[in-house]
Amino acid sequence: MLLHIGLDDTDSPRGGCTTYIAALLVERLRGLGARFVDYPNLVRLNPNVPWKTRGNGAICLRIDCAPGSQGEIKKAVEETVEEHAEFDCENTNPGIVFHTGGVPEELKGFSRRVVQGVVDLEEAARLIDMHCASAVGYKNLRGIIGALAAVGERLEGDHTYEFLAYRSPGDRGKRRLDEASVFEMDRATRGETFSNCDPETGRVLIDPHGLDPVLFGVRGETAEAVHRAGLMVRTETPVERWVIFRTNQGTDAHLKGSTVLADVEPYNPAIALGDVDARPRTIRGGHVIFPLKDGTGAVDCAAYEPTGPFRGVVRRLIPGDRVRVHGGVRAPEGRGRVTLNLEKMEVLHLAPDIRTSNPSCPECGGGMESMGRDSGYRCRRCGFRDRELTKRVHRVERELKPGLYLPPPRAHRHLTKPLERYGREKSRHVPGALFEPWHWP
Repeated sequence: MLLHIGLDDTDSPRGGCTTYIAALLVERLRGLGARFVDYPNLVRLNPNVPWKTRGNGAICLRIDCAPGSQGEIKKAVEETVEEHAEFDCENTNPGIVFHTGGVPEELKGFSRRVVQGVVDLEEAARLIDMHCASAVGYKNLRGIIGALAAVGERLEGDHTYEFLAYRSPGDRGKRRLDEASVFEMDRATRGETFSNCDPETGRVLIDPHGLDPVLFGVRGETAEAVHRAGLMVRTETPVERWVIFRTNQGTDAHLKGSTVLADVEPYNPAIALGDVDARPRTIRGGHVIFPLKDGTGAVDCAAYEPTGPFRGVVRRLIPGDRVRVHGGVRAPEGRGRVTLNLEKMEVLHLAPDIRTSNPSCPECGGGMESMGRDSGYRCRRCGFRDRELTKRVHRVERELKPGLYLPPPRAHRHLTKPLERYGREKSRHVPGALFEPWHWP
């Protein structure tokens, strides 16, 4: 019997990790005779919802098991979640969904909406009643939304893999990785893995900084690649276990098709085409803001300080430039308009940068100043006056070029597709034999 087990919302800012619970269940369910028909699926959901904890990731375990073992398997899942979820945190509301057989199209559509927008608990409950064997929700039950979305996301299109290594949950000290080994790994697997290091700062990007049990994670194009890369990383902190996940990370799965600016909504990812309406301005904190308009409305677009040199690209925009922006939408403050937080930007058309300047003195070549509106100019050096002179008009060569621009890897979200993945997208997935070994122990 094919059984899908969805899990979500077990962590908190203080610790815990849904992928770690999945790693524990891999070992426990295999001990109960379950055969995994896919790698554990790590599904990153809409990163803009305000109630998320860290990476907003849900998990689905897809197994083949004997019908008589289903009760024991469900008991093992519930016990593991209840033992390791961060129930003391007010915003942690775990959910578990069990579904048998094939995944219906309605659940796949629900998953897309959870990744690309906002859904309510009532819709999730209705679909569970219609399609799923059972579900368990804790506290306010919100976790069943992500758990059901993980069941519905079969990762049939573009997908990547991640090798996640874990430390003991009791080890909450500083993660100790041999950074030299990370750089060696990055060089050896370039093209097969991505986002290991930040090229501008030289910062290692594979280790998180919270109190969760993840020691490091290596993302890449195949299970074989991330397995080889993960084993190349040397650590002083002991590795308790590791698992390879199949995931929608690095695929832009959250960015749905283009929308007009009037339809851009808070908490939703968006792609929108428009014209720059004013020169970008830098505000306190180093953030860069510019207004974007189309025939339906306008929004503010923001490149925040952590995006580093990407802000320099944004600062080169001028009114009339046509751009396609990609990002998440923040709710307006007070009566202001919504702000789109830029994750990437396509410069499609550059407006001519036409500037004017005062004429030079025809007598001595000195600089001239205006004598007032429609009153001509006077030379500052020799005093020559001419009421017929006008401003000089000249075109400034643009430093910006058309193209796709992204912030550096250190500012990417989990779902952001990095430049090195363009052209490597996978068109479909047919589950087959899993690469071995895909977990330890």
